[in-house]
Amino acid sequence: MKRISYLILSLIIVSSANNLFAQAEKSEITVKGQLRPRAEYRHGALSPISEGQKASSFISNRARINIGYDNGFLSMGFGAQDVSVWGEKPQIDPNPWTSGINEAWAKIYKNGYFAQFGRQQLAYDDDRILGTLDWNQAGRYHDALKLGYEGGLHKAHLILAYNQRAQGINSGTYYTGNQPYKTMQTAWYKYDYRPNSHFSLLFMNLGMEAGTPATEDAPAVSKTKSMQTIGANISDRLNDLNLSGSAYYQMGKNKSDRSINAYMFAAKAQYVFTPSFSAAIGIDYLSGQDDSDKVTNFDPLYGTHHKFYGSMDYFYASSFGNKGLSDLYASIIFKPVGALSVDLTYHNFSSQQDILVDDVSKRGLGSEIDLTITYPIRPYITLQGGYSMMFGTDAFFQIKGGSKDKTQNWAFLSLNVNPTIFSSRNK
Repeated sequence: MKRISYLILSLIIVSSANNLFAQAEKSEITVKGQLRPRAEYRHGALSPISEGQKASSFISNRARINIGYDNGFLSMGFGAQDVSVWGEKPQIDPNPWTSGINEAWAKIYKNGYFAQFGRQQLAYDDDRILGTLDWNQAGRYHDALKLGYEGGLHKAHLILAYNQRAQGINSGTYYTGNQPYKTMQTAWYKYDYRPNSHFSLLFMNLGMEAGTPATEDAPAVSKTKSMQTIGANISDRLNDLNLSGSAYYQMGKNKSDRSINAYMFAAKAQYVFTPSFSAAIGIDYLSGQDDSDKVTNFDPLYGTHHKFYGSMDYFYASSFGNKGLSDLYASIIFKPVGALSVDLTYHNFSSQQDILVDDVSKRGLGSEIDLTITYPIRPYITLQGGYSMMFGTDAFFQIKGGSKDKTQNWAFLSLNVNPTIFSSRNK
C-alpha cells in the first residue's frame, strides 16, 4: 500500500480547498478526524489461554483523517490512517509521518445512477457477508468499481473487482497479492417495501487463484476457480417488534477444485418494551464439513464477524476448524440513566458437525456472556467499555486449544473521538 504523510495531506487540504470550490457553482467540502484509543485485557480472547500462559494487555490506537467533496455531480472521498499500539514505535522515528491510505474513491452520479471507483468500503444489509469490520482498528476496504441505481424504493448495485500484485511484464496473470480473491462480481438489489422494512437479494462470484507459481524451469500457470454465494436478507418493523432474517447458499469450486455445497441462515426478533428497554433473541446457523467429498462448511467471507459470533472472537474472526456453528443468543438492552446504554448478551454455542472427544461425539461448545456499556459524552465523543467471559466445554477446547481449568475472559475500554474539523458549502 502506498504511504502518505499526515503533514503533507493536511497541507494539500488547506492549499486546494479554494480550487475545489471553484470547480462548481454548488460544492461542499468536509474534513473529519478520528482518534480511537482502545485498552484491552486479553485472558483468552481469540485464542483460549492455557496453563503457563499469561494475560496480555495493551492500548491500540486508530488515527484517521478523511476528506469529502461533493458538487452535486461528483463526490470524492480520501482517507489516511495510522494504526499502532502505544509504545510500538520509537520516540525518535526515522519515518514518523507515514500512514496508509484506507479510502480513495470518486463517485459520479446523476438522476439516481452512479459509478463509484477506487478504494472503498463495501457494507451491505447487516454486514454479514460484506461489512466494514469497523471493530478492527484497521477496518476493511476493497479496490473496486461499483455501478448502480438508487431511486425511490429501489436500489441496485453491481460491484466489479480485479486484483493483481503489481504491474506485470510478460508474466501472465498469476495472482499472489494480499486480497483474498483475484476477481469479484457482486450484484445486489434492495426493495424498501415500507418505512423501516426492506427485502434484499445478493449474488457474489469470487474468482480464486488456483494455479502454480513460477519456477526456474517453468512460468506461472494461472487457473481461476469460482465460488458463488447467493442469498437474501429481510428486515421488518411491526410497531415495537423488529424482525430480521438472512439465508445464504454457497456453490461452485474452491482452490482445490472441490465442489462446494454449504449454507447458513440467521433470524432475530427484538421487542422494544419502553424507550429505555428492549430485548432480543436470535439464532445463527452455519453448516460445517460433513463426510462427503464436497466442501460443506459455510464461509461468511468478508462480513463483520465480531458483530455476530461473540465479542471474544472465537468463531470466524479466528480459526476454529470446519465443524460449522450454531449460535443461540438472547440480549437485553437498557438505558438506566440518560444516554448511557447497557447491552448484555448471552450466547450458547454448538458445532453443526460432531466433534470427537475421547472417542465420544459431542457438539456443545459452551456459553459466552458479553457486557457492553456505551456512553456518548458528546455527539462526537463516545466512551465504551465491555467485559466478556467464555465457559467452554471439552469440545470447545478440543477445537480451539487452551485449558478448561483457566478462566477465559476479556475486557476493553475505548474512547472514540470523531469530530468534523472543517465543513464549508459554496452556494
